[in-house]
Amino acid sequence: MSSSGQPLRVAVIGAGPAGFYTAEALLKGRADVSVDIIDRLPTPFGLVRYGVAPDHQKLKSVTKMYDRTCSDPRVRFLGNVAFGSDIDREELLARYHAVVYAVGAPADRSLGIPGEELPGSMSATEFVAWYNGHPDYRQLKPPLDVERVAVIGMGNVAVDVTRILAKSVEELAGTDIADHALEHLAGSRVREVTMVGRRGPAQGKFTTKELRELGELENADIEVDPAELEVDEYSLASIEGEAGIKRNLEVLEGFAGTPEYGKPRKVRLRFCLSPVEIVGSERVEGLKLERNRLEPRDDGSIRAVPTGEYETWPVGLVLRSVGYRGTALPGVPFDERRAIIPNDAGRVLDENSRALPGEYVAGWIKRGPSGVIGTNKADAMESVASLLADPQREIDASLARPESVDRLLSARGVDVVDYERWCALDRQEVTAGESQGRPRVKVTDIDEMLARCLGAAEGAG
Repeated sequence: MSSSGQPLRVAVIGAGPAGFYTAEALLKGRADVSVDIIDRLPTPFGLVRYGVAPDHQKLKSVTKMYDRTCSDPRVRFLGNVAFGSDIDREELLARYHAVVYAVGAPADRSLGIPGEELPGSMSATEFVAWYNGHPDYRQLKPPLDVERVAVIGMGNVAVDVTRILAKSVEELAGTDIADHALEHLAGSRVREVTMVGRRGPAQGKFTTKELRELGELENADIEVDPAELEVDEYSLASIEGEAGIKRNLEVLEGFAGTPEYGKPRKVRLRFCLSPVEIVGSERVEGLKLERNRLEPRDDGSIRAVPTGEYETWPVGLVLRSVGYRGTALPGVPFDERRAIIPNDAGRVLDENSRALPGEYVAGWIKRGPSGVIGTNKADAMESVASLLADPQREIDASLARPESVDRLLSARGVDVVDYERWCALDRQEVTAGESQGRPRVKVTDIDEMLARCLGAAEGAG
């Protein structure tokens, strides 16, 4: 049966920023639209909840805009619904005119060096998820019984994990850091955290604001070797007109001239070094690095060239912060090399580069893990523009209703968390935080989340 005359039904897979910006663009682009935002977790907001650092509360205020999106009667949140198991691709395409995959890039990139699998070597992705209370990582026990930590990477995530390790528990106690992480950090013996990048200071990917915070730590001195801040002529040429990078260099030069005050911890920044081996027998005991020199490529970019000079640091924990990576979804095309869903302006492409009717992609799984939260807005708008410009697929009118999805999930015993139920949990977390002078106290166990969400809903009924 033709779906002519039916509202445009769209499923958005993923309730992070890309998913919410997609829903927002759909609402603005077409009046007769019905959007279901589907996520495997009972909690919405993705990396805003589980990726943004707990001491960066202002960045989390973006969720107020997402609240407005979900307050629109044309939008539903279906939490605790796993794509691929609770409902699959074919079932979604039978019930929605379009499906938008906005699942982010949940995995991490590896270094590909010996010793990477040793206990005490872990990704910053895992560490961030742990201290932010992600249910999948709540049982993680980062080894903090060590004095020295190496953070490999020079982006904002590397700065975040360095800052969390360098701060005192008293500083973190007023944030929404997970209780289990706060308790574990209270016993930390870490005294020195070293961030290391394979290229020079002009190639750092951190923002000036994030970088500056490292010099404002109450609990840690900052150390930068002035000799490593010398910028070669090729790097200078590559950053011509890049005001942000020049500000970064000014901040780093300021760090190099800052005296040590004898604070309990120290943060060091090192450049032009590549890790080549994580050293240890039963656990991490050290990190071997090779010094690099910088050379220009034909396109003007700067590459790191190994010199054969090595140094080894005694460290007990290595955090790898070299980028996120997308993962394949069941039945959905995937480009293994680029770790994205192949697409043209958001239209999902098959193995022959043909657009698949009714399937779209937005966010990091579309373009790779780049940009900030707001970058996803323009990205989502592009995908929605493609969706609205394409002919509407015809689906069985009896399936093109919210009740069809509800019946399917109910028959499978899925405890769906709608937005009202999430708001009940949200209020409980915020109330628990008020008595402690914190933004919220996060619930980190899915069973407890469900009990609170569903219990609150039953009590309200």
